[in-house]
Amino acid sequence: MEVVTGAMGSLLPKLGQLLMDEYNLHKRVKKDVEFLRKELESMHAALIKVREISYNMEDVVDKFLIRVEGIQQPHDNTGRFKELKNKMLGLFKKGKNHHRIADAIKDIKEQLQEVAARRDRNKVVVANPTEPIAIDPCLRALYAEATELVGIYGKRDQELMRLLSMEGDDASTKRLKKVSIVGFGGLGKTTLARAVYEKIKGDFECRAFVPVGQNPDIKKVLRDILIDLGNPHSDLAILDANQLIKKLHDFLENKRYLVIIDDIWDEKLWEVINFAFSKGNNLGSRLITTTRDFDVSKSCCSSDDDSTYKMEPLSTDDSRRLFHKRIFPDASGCPSEFQQVSEDILKKCGGVPLAIITIASALASGQQVKPKHEWDIMLQSLGSGLTEDNSLVEMRRILSFSYYNLPSHLKTCLLYLCIYPEDSTIDRDRLIWNWVAEGFVHHGDPGTSLFLVGLNYFNQLINRSMIQPIYDSLGQVFACRVHDMVLDLICNLSHEAKFAKLLDGTGDGMSLHGNVRRLSIQDRNKDHQGMALRNLTGISRVRSITIFTSAINIMPALSRFEVLRVLDLLDCNLGKSSSLQLNLKGVGHLIHLRYLGLAGTKIRELSAEIGNLQFLEVLDLGYNCQLDELPSTFFKLRRLIYLNVHPCKVVPTPGVLQNLSSIEVLWGILVSLNIIAQELGNLTRLRELEIHFKNSSLDLYESFVKSLCNLHHIESLCIYSKSSETSSELMDLLGERWVPPVHLREFVSEMPSQLSALRGWIKRDPSNLSNLSKLILSSVKEVQQEDVEIIGGLLSLRRLSIRSTHQTQRRLVIRADAFRCLIDFHLNCGSAVQIKFEPGALPRVEEVGFSLGVRVAKEDGNCGFDLGLQGNLLSLRRGIWVYMYCGGARVGEARAAEAAVTHALEAHPNHPLFLIDMIPYIAEGAHADDLCEDKVDDEEISDDEEEN
Repeated sequence: MEVVTGAMGSLLPKLGQLLMDEYNLHKRVKKDVEFLRKELESMHAALIKVREISYNMEDVVDKFLIRVEGIQQPHDNTGRFKELKNKMLGLFKKGKNHHRIADAIKDIKEQLQEVAARRDRNKVVVANPTEPIAIDPCLRALYAEATELVGIYGKRDQELMRLLSMEGDDASTKRLKKVSIVGFGGLGKTTLARAVYEKIKGDFECRAFVPVGQNPDIKKVLRDILIDLGNPHSDLAILDANQLIKKLHDFLENKRYLVIIDDIWDEKLWEVINFAFSKGNNLGSRLITTTRDFDVSKSCCSSDDDSTYKMEPLSTDDSRRLFHKRIFPDASGCPSEFQQVSEDILKKCGGVPLAIITIASALASGQQVKPKHEWDIMLQSLGSGLTEDNSLVEMRRILSFSYYNLPSHLKTCLLYLCIYPEDSTIDRDRLIWNWVAEGFVHHGDPGTSLFLVGLNYFNQLINRSMIQPIYDSLGQVFACRVHDMVLDLICNLSHEAKFAKLLDGTGDGMSLHGNVRRLSIQDRNKDHQGMALRNLTGISRVRSITIFTSAINIMPALSRFEVLRVLDLLDCNLGKSSSLQLNLKGVGHLIHLRYLGLAGTKIRELSAEIGNLQFLEVLDLGYNCQLDELPSTFFKLRRLIYLNVHPCKVVPTPGVLQNLSSIEVLWGILVSLNIIAQELGNLTRLRELEIHFKNSSLDLYESFVKSLCNLHHIESLCIYSKSSETSSELMDLLGERWVPPVHLREFVSEMPSQLSALRGWIKRDPSNLSNLSKLILSSVKEVQQEDVEIIGGLLSLRRLSIRSTHQTQRRLVIRADAFRCLIDFHLNCGSAVQIKFEPGALPRVEEVGFSLGVRVAKEDGNCGFDLGLQGNLLSLRRGIWVYMYCGGARVGEARAAEAAVTHALEAHPNHPLFLIDMIPYIAEGAHADDLCEDKVDDEEISDDEEEN
């Protein structure tokens, strides 16, 4: 069974390196290496048998390469190791390492020859996309369609709402009502529960949606319920289950709540959870559960007031509609040649949305439909079809077909997701950087960004419906989740292939026999896990460790790992009070390390040993780290691609940045010296830059702008400054001397400035900002109507946030022909302006925030405070923020304005949530997120409300 490629992807280029003249290998050894390379390229059918051999071979090659002191290995193969030619030749003349590599190659060659004798030779063709691959735009609509078809927005609405008894005012609607949604995997129980939650959550004082899964930690489930309800006390981590139940019961005693417990597998687990909800409070609370097990469902609905809702498969018509929409997005319908095979496939899918979408995605091929013979092959591979009795076996068969239909590099990347706990929200960028560090991502052209190639891989997995996208507020994918049935499949495949070991203290997770290449250490039964780790014989061969939060307590000493490539400790506590700080003191020993994830660890100091990690590509010191500076040895990390020190704003020493010639992402650097600003100009591969200035000068800004002009690949630029006196000069320089690259998609500035720079960029050449989707300017001197109209013409803009400080134009109009793609709109111009929305303005906006000067509105005759909200902004659904400046207005005028705006917002057909901030005065230098909510209780409010 073909499952993974082992170390094939990263081993083949290394074998190529050994063939270079610089190594001066003996002719016999060189011939053997060439033989190995050709053999491995041809091994596809026998890949499982050679997987361990490829891993062992890579270990040998890695250890050999490391013996070359000072070795550098940039990503493109051109000129690799040339600067160390003399050292390499000298090393081989000594003979020691020559014989080691020769003996190892000879031994592995013999093993490969034994395997090769038992298989046909087939050339491996590895897809290697370099062109950008976008997520299929119809997928989001498809998931929305599936949500509608499975329930709450469609014909099942009335039935489920009747069971929930949301309507009426009698005693039955006031009692705690429990409803259990039951049905086999893939029917859409979670989709339906999520839709219910979104539809009715506004009727409840507090609410929670908590997934449980197959192997839950009951204390974590109870903690998650409390946190989701809005009770995130710091002591939750130390409470036992009984204490958490009491705290949950006490918290809910006098509240109307909505709680959804998703995917319960065990009756005993439900009995524990149910203790917290055993007494109703007659406030109309609702508790919804989902489960695959009918016995569990009965247990969840033990009283006469409770109800069970059985999920049914989709009808034939609905199944056909969903299937065809994925494959034939042009709405032309199914061609006649595919109609019969389409109907036969749908019968096998049994009306299960997960099966329909997965199979349809396997048959969809971009703008082209796969040929009919591939449809026939799929039909024959689907077995007897899905029924309630055989759902698990047949669903796995359907998902397996989609898995085996993936190219080999995507199989490996998908299998990697087995390391994450069930129901995880998996950050896209973190996942891709892990793939890069593991060696799963390969480029065809020198200089190609490995991250962008990995992004193609990620998007392909989404397009094939093997992972489910999670969208941010702008409709862009920032993360993914794995359906529990897909996770079950890849966990089984990973176990068969010895790809990764999940250590969670349950079931087979305790069995650690044989070689372990990747470890995922999770939070359950940590004591037993620690014992298993201490007894793990093959730990020296582990290449990847991902530890989830408190499981850090059982992390083995780093000295035990010889070939570790990935160490991901996201959110593990390594702060000053933690005894675990010692565990990182051996980090310099991990000379093969490519990925070091320390975000959220509260780490205070980075050892000088970090300089030993000459292969390090990703260093994530993101949120909740407490560093002040990088060690001086940092300059040795020439292969670093990603460095995140936000929000630490680390001050680098001179000479550090200029050596990071491979870096693509640099976040959180604090620049205070000209020499450091100048060094930025050497980082020509930078795509994302977040920079902070302190006590800045014109010379410093000039050096920075000159460097910025060398960075032709910039996609995201975020600039912050604590010096308000000179900050405006930087924007002036940018306007005069910098031309934004056409692929710039994000520009953020928290410095006093004018819009003249932005206005100049757009007027000079609108195409320069044709891909700009996010624009945040937090301290603009003034916004004119011309500015609104110029910025409104940016066709890719999705998020706009501008805050002005010295406004003179009293009225700004948002016209119907502007901001056609905008989703988030925030324009805070203080007390000196009123903002008016024309009919048809902001057709796609989902969230707005704007300022209203009460005194200005009254003086301009807008006594009714008509802002153009009624019957307008029809896509609003997330919320409205109104910054109402009351300075200079009388109490009655302020109250009238508040009442008028409240009435307009309440009358909006979408009934969005809204907040009106009554602002009598804002102190100099305050930011939008610091706006006070003081009550207006003076006879006349001070007119000293202008901001600096």
